[in-house]
Amino acid sequence: MSAAPLGVAEELPEADRLGDYPHPRHTETLYGQEEAEARFLAAFNSGRLPHAWLITGPRGIGKATLAWRIARFLISQPLDDGGGLFGEPDKPETLAVDPNHPVARRITAGSEGNLMLLRRKWVEKPAPARFKTVIDVESTRELKRFFAYSAAEKARRVVLIDSVDEMNASAANAVLKVLEEPPENTVLLLISHAPASLLPTIRSRCQILPCAPLSEASLTAALRGAGAEPPEDPVQRAALSALSEGSVATALQLIDDEGLTLYAALVALFRDLPRLDRPATLALAAKCGGRDAADRFRLTVRLIDTLLARTARTGALGPPAPEAAPGEAALLARLAPDTTRARAWAELAATLGARARAGAAVNLDAPALITDICLKISDAAASMRL
Repeated sequence: MSAAPLGVAEELPEADRLGDYPHPRHTETLYGQEEAEARFLAAFNSGRLPHAWLITGPRGIGKATLAWRIARFLISQPLDDGGGLFGEPDKPETLAVDPNHPVARRITAGSEGNLMLLRRKWVEKPAPARFKTVIDVESTRELKRFFAYSAAEKARRVVLIDSVDEMNASAANAVLKVLEEPPENTVLLLISHAPASLLPTIRSRCQILPCAPLSEASLTAALRGAGAEPPEDPVQRAALSALSEGSVATALQLIDDEGLTLYAALVALFRDLPRLDRPATLALAAKCGGRDAADRFRLTVRLIDTLLARTARTGALGPPAPEAAPGEAALLARLAPDTTRARAWAELAATLGARARAGAAVNLDAPALITDICLKISDAAASMRL
């Protein structure tokens, strides 16, 4: 008997899916992670495959797509049977699996009995309907039921956790027990955006598989593969790559919410620091108010943080190339001409980021919060005598 623990219900929201873009299980092509794929394939072909993998890197660079690609591959590969009458089978040269393969079709449909997915759950009650804020221990109890069933056919079983960063302490300890005594023919794939925050005992029991931010070419290809339209203008494509820092998820949000235009407006607003154009500041902040402006507020905070981070890096390493907006390089070089000012901007970025998160958590007035952040940036520039 075999379970169907993946249990994907297409009509329900999914915590590991970005907006209306395809879920990673539907993505057949992996962009920009050839080195990570090669490392996993080499371990598989060596015959000494680790039972747990921690797939790390910034959010939105293809870690989940890689994990689903690995899951399809592992479940579709026959277990070692001693070679049979015809000797050892040829070693696979890629993780790709034919979309028409039964395993690939079952995974796409959410009915693969040898795959267990752990992620934050969508709950309808009590109202309002929402995602749980963490992967809790109740979710990890499903692992016991999953392992209680015999594997469907003669195949490996895979547990995929997206993301392990979202587990609470009880869930993390439950997963740690599985890592310490893994069931036979089972591989765990743990996705992490911030591995330093994990229990050291979890990290130590996993093979680390790092993924890198995407190059501009890979990012552009991945965006088109997701059904998005990256800018036709090469200057804007370069700016999109710079601001997204190689993250497809971030780039999609920038495209959807006109992030390049907003970043250019921020650069123009801060061009004459410490002098700040008050009407322009209030106009920028006003666009972050109202029920339908939550995404605009979050994007504005993110791009202010990005601008400050790029300012700090300029003081240490020189102006970034390429520019992400007209006049950016000159502004950053003026704000951070040395490492002393670079440290000051980095500290301010951390302070303002924490303030924005705290303000959002208690539903402070978004326009007032954005105005306050801009004024504090102006005050900081004045204190540095720029």
